[in-house]
Amino acid sequence: MSDNSIEPGDTISGFVRLKDIIGPRGPLPISKSSWLARVKSGEFPQPVKLGPKTIAWRVSDIRRLLEQFGSQS
Repeated sequence: MSDNSIEPGDTISGFVRLKDIIGPRGPLPISKSSWLARVKSGEFPQPVKLGPKTIAWRVSDIRRLLEQFGSQS
C-alpha cells in the first residue's frame, strides 16, 4: 500500500489521486471505468482540477464515501 492510502478513520486533509483510491493500491476494489461512470452519475464525489492534466479528489469526500460503504456492510 502507498503512503497516501486512505482509511475511513483518517484525519488527514488535502487531495488524493485516483491511483490511491481504487484498485490494488486503494481501499476501493473497483475499476477505473466503473469509478468514473459512478462519478459521472453523481454517486461518487466529483474531482477537483489541480492543473491542465491533473485531477484529484478531496480526502474528506473520499473518507465520507468510505464511511458510507462501511455502514452499508
